[in-house]
Amino acid sequence: MAGPLNRKHFLRLAGGTLAGGVLASTSTGTAVAQSTTADPSGPRAGAGGDAWRYAEEIARRVQAPQFPPRDFDITEFGARPDGSTLATGAIRAAIEACHRHGGGRVVIPAGSFLTGAIHLRSNVNLHVSEGATLLFSTDPEDYLPVVLTRFEGIEFMNYSPLIYANGCTNVAVTGKGTLDGQATEENWWSWVSRTSESWEQLQQMARDGVPVEERMFGPGHYLRSSFIQTYHCRNVLIEGVTIHRSPMWEVHPVLSRNITVRDLRIDTHGPNNDGVDIESSRDVVVSGCDFNVGDDCLVIKSGREADGLRVNVPSENILVERCRMRLRYGAITIGSEMTGGARNIFVRDCTIGGPNLYFGLYIKTNSHRGGFAENVYLKNIEISNLTKEVISCNFYRGEGDTGPLTPRVRNVELRNVHVRRARNAFSMRGYPRSPIEDLRIVNCSFDDIAQPSTITDVDMTFHNFRVNGARCSDQAQLL
Repeated sequence: MAGPLNRKHFLRLAGGTLAGGVLASTSTGTAVAQSTTADPSGPRAGAGGDAWRYAEEIARRVQAPQFPPRDFDITEFGARPDGSTLATGAIRAAIEACHRHGGGRVVIPAGSFLTGAIHLRSNVNLHVSEGATLLFSTDPEDYLPVVLTRFEGIEFMNYSPLIYANGCTNVAVTGKGTLDGQATEENWWSWVSRTSESWEQLQQMARDGVPVEERMFGPGHYLRSSFIQTYHCRNVLIEGVTIHRSPMWEVHPVLSRNITVRDLRIDTHGPNNDGVDIESSRDVVVSGCDFNVGDDCLVIKSGREADGLRVNVPSENILVERCRMRLRYGAITIGSEMTGGARNIFVRDCTIGGPNLYFGLYIKTNSHRGGFAENVYLKNIEISNLTKEVISCNFYRGEGDTGPLTPRVRNVELRNVHVRRARNAFSMRGYPRSPIEDLRIVNCSFDDIAQPSTITDVDMTFHNFRVNGARCSDQAQLL
């Protein structure tokens, strides 16, 4: 089959529950067959501790890019550190010079610099020095022309992300300085109440198979962009900076590979202010980050519904370690835009919890989103306080079972997880035709659990598992 994925093709393919070949876009926009079966090189179901050898392979394979020892100070290109003179042109000139000379660092020195969209080039490290603040304009005109991006899992042309790279190799944002999106209820965050019409229009375009380059938004529409987004990039490093007041998601690699995200401090409480959203990307290490955000902390996505089937690229081979997740919804979240699937996800040595954090592991899908989540491993996790469940995975959330897809969740393990307080241990509902498979709880203790769990159509086993001090060996003890 060639040509765009129209509504008829979408429904016909969706009926197969994604078990065989579906359609994926290529660089030319034509459709090709692509399998969504499990990665044969990935960790096997029931592998237990042995699966973590695969995590070590990810850690060895993912290497941060290196840059030539050349600096390009933006003040030498006309930028002024007064916080009010727009430095977009000076930053662009410094990036072009750095790229032209073979790469290096574009340095933001101490001081406050106002800027619009920053577009990185290959071999460029945007280095925000200690004492430096990049203040991002809240004028939408400063994020034009429109660029290829995604909004909640659907590709289209929209306002540029604040920092953006497309088709680049070896790019970075580093330093001990601050990135301030300046979003408030008076500018970007106020768009939430005006999103519906444009969002419905974009979803319909995706269902109708409208070519991405014809999905033109931007002026006259109210779909917010991410803070830092890499699109079709390889060898990415995001390190050290503090991020405040984002319009929407913070760090958002899309269709990218070999990504290192480390030692970030993300402190932003706006609507849909996720921390790190890994979308249709592979070979990713996230370490040493502090999340205090307005939505999910660490999120794994892979496209939405018709557009997710068209692109059909999973997120896979992801290691998260030594992170602190304090606010607000899911600490580790898969979905809800997960139509392309997610697999081989490892989380270790993290601290989770706070008086307003909802879930520990949050898997969000239903028969509209479909997709798969498989080979998910958490170990050595300390959870202090959750408002809701330690694990939430409910196939009936949102639209429920009213769509054409069948989600699949299998091979999920929690090992050496200690919970001090949570409302429930589990809220899990699979479908009779697609139960949640092979969930294992190993050497875990959940204390101060206030309410019974909800468990329906789930295959789970317990090994040395205690709830409120009592050994638990059967689902019935949790209900």
